[in-house]
Amino acid sequence: MDVSASRVIPRPPEVVARYAMDWRHDHEWTQGIKRAELSTPAPGGGFGVGAEVTRTAHFLGKKIDYVLRVLAHDPPTLLEMKSVAGPFPMHVTYRFDPAPGGGTSASIRIRGDASRHYRLVGPLMARFVRANIRKDLRDLARHLS
Repeated sequence: MDVSASRVIPRPPEVVARYAMDWRHDHEWTQGIKRAELSTPAPGGGFGVGAEVTRTAHFLGKKIDYVLRVLAHDPPTLLEMKSVAGPFPMHVTYRFDPAPGGGTSASIRIRGDASRHYRLVGPLMARFVRANIRKDLRDLARHLS
């Protein structure tokens, strides 16, 4: 699975990224996330490359916990994470670039393979994830307006 979505948000990239890259806001704009916590700080402390965030979500009627490790953290442009624990491997990339005409072009890309755990819904998984990340971006824009 490799899905992405983008949306222009009428706020500067610094404002959008500051909010979206703060794990304490994950549950406010990310579909299904009920809780997020910084489970391992970055080597220099706080949030950055090497930090790990544990998210608790509800997905297809099940509660799941997964841990994302920060691979790249370059505010206000890029946040890249990969799962190191959870039901299936995934790689998540958030980008916040200046949009032509102003605002921020915000995008989310998710790559992963859920076929081992969600075999029956595998063919629908990409559509489901794409719909969710479109809603994430919609909710992100709403929280920043």
